[in-house]
Amino acid sequence: MKSRVIGYKRRIISSNNYWLLIFFLVSIAFGIFNYFLMPQITLKGENREIIDYGTTYTDKGYKATFLHKNVNNLVSIKGTVNTKKIKTYNIIYTVDIGFLKQSIVRKVTVKDISAPKIKVNNKPIYVCPGKENKQVKVVAIDNHDGDISKNVKVKQTKNKIVYTVKDKAGNVTIKKKKIKYEDIKKPTLKLNGSKVITTFLNEEYKDAGASVGDNCDKDLKIKTSNKVDSKKLGEYKVTYSATDKAGNTSTISRTVRVVEHDKIGNVYLTFDDGPRAGTTDVILDILKEEGIKATFFVTNNGPDELIKRIYDEGHTLALHTASHNYAIVYQSVDNYFNDLYSVANRVKRLTGYDSKIIRFPGGSSNTISRRYYNGIMSILTTEVINRGFHYFDWNVDARDAESATKTKEQVYNNVVDKLSKDKVNVVLMHDIKSYTRDALQDIITYGKENGYTFDKISMNTNMIRQKVNN
Repeated sequence: MKSRVIGYKRRIISSNNYWLLIFFLVSIAFGIFNYFLMPQITLKGENREIIDYGTTYTDKGYKATFLHKNVNNLVSIKGTVNTKKIKTYNIIYTVDIGFLKQSIVRKVTVKDISAPKIKVNNKPIYVCPGKENKQVKVVAIDNHDGDISKNVKVKQTKNKIVYTVKDKAGNVTIKKKKIKYEDIKKPTLKLNGSKVITTFLNEEYKDAGASVGDNCDKDLKIKTSNKVDSKKLGEYKVTYSATDKAGNTSTISRTVRVVEHDKIGNVYLTFDDGPRAGTTDVILDILKEEGIKATFFVTNNGPDELIKRIYDEGHTLALHTASHNYAIVYQSVDNYFNDLYSVANRVKRLTGYDSKIIRFPGGSSNTISRRYYNGIMSILTTEVINRGFHYFDWNVDARDAESATKTKEQVYNNVVDKLSKDKVNVVLMHDIKSYTRDALQDIITYGKENGYTFDKISMNTNMIRQKVNN
C-alpha cells in the first residue's frame, strides 16, 4: 500500500514538472517573440511626472523600434496636459504595425507646488527716531490662488517685521524686513519761481526764495547764498540749502542773469527756417556789406557751409526746429526737446557753439499745437527757460510766410510800417524766401536813414514774448 502511494506521488510530481517545463518554454518563446517580432516603445524621462500648475508642459519624448529599426514616425499619441487644471493626465503612446501593436502610458500630475510670492524688497524700513513704525502693506500673489494678500500674517517686533502667507495647497512663504530707527532722507527743497531769472542792471533784485519739507523734522531753516550784484552785468547763482536734525543736507540753486534794458528803437533782424542756398548766402552778403549783424533761427535743412558761415561772420546762430513738422514737434514734451536738441547738435557739431537762443515753430502764441497736445505751450515756455534757453517771438512781422505775400514791395512795407522808435523791434523774416532776400537792402536803407540801429540777439537781450494761447 505504501509503495502505491509513493508511486502515485511520483506521478503527480512528474506531471507538475511537465507543466512547469511547458510554461517555462512558452514564456521563453513569448519573450523571444515579444523582443524580436513585436514593436518596442520606451519613454524618455520618467513614466510618472509631477509638474507645477500654470507652467508649460513639454513632452520628453520616446523611442520606438521594430526589428531593431527606428519607427518613431509610426507612433501615435493620445492625451494632452492642461497645466491650468490640477489633476492627473494619461498620455498614451502607441506604435501600430499591422496586427502588431504596443502601447505605454506616461502619467503626468499637475499640482500647485510653487510657494506664493510676497512683493516686498529686502531693504530695511527706516523709521524716524522716536516714532512708531507704520506697518507696510504687502502684496502676495500665488500662481494658482491669485491675489492672497488678505491671507498675509504680519508679526512685528521692535526691530523686525515677519510676513507669512500660505496658499491652499499648503505652500508657505516667509519674508522678513528689518526696522531701523534712522532718518536717512534728505529734506525736499523746491524753488519759488523759475530756475532761471532775468533782472536788469541797476535795479534791485528781489529773490523769490525756496520752500522746504522733511520726512521727520518740521520748521527747517533755509540758508541762502545770494551773490547777485545787480550793478554788474553777468550771470549769478543763488544757492539754497537745508539740513535736518540727522545731518541730511539738500541744496538747490537758480541762475540769475543781470542784463541791460534794450535800447528803444533797436532793430533785431531775425530769419527763420533756413539756411537755403541762393537766399541765405545773398542775405549774408548784404549784411556783411552793410556792417550789420542779425539772428538766424536755423533748422536741419540747408547746406552745412551756410551754418558755419553764419557763425563765422559773427551773427547769432539760434535754434528753430529740426523738422518744422508740427504734428511731430508738438505731439509731446519729449518730442519737442528731441527735435530741438537735434538741431542744437547740428550747430554744435559744425561750429562748436552751444546755442541757447531759440524760437518755437509758429511762435509761443501758436494755436496749431492744440491739435496735438492741449496745453503744451504753457509747459514748454516754462521748461525751456528752466533748461537754460531763452526764447524769442517777434513784434514786427514781414508776413513773408503768408500766401498773400508775393513781392519784395509787400515785405518791405510790412516791415517798415511797423517799425517804431518807441519800442524794441524784433523783426520776423524767413531767409528761404526770395522776395525777403530782395527786400532786405531797402529795409536796411530805410532803417539807417531814419535813425534806427541794428543789432543781433544775445543772451542779454530782453526776451520779446507773445501771449501763450495753448
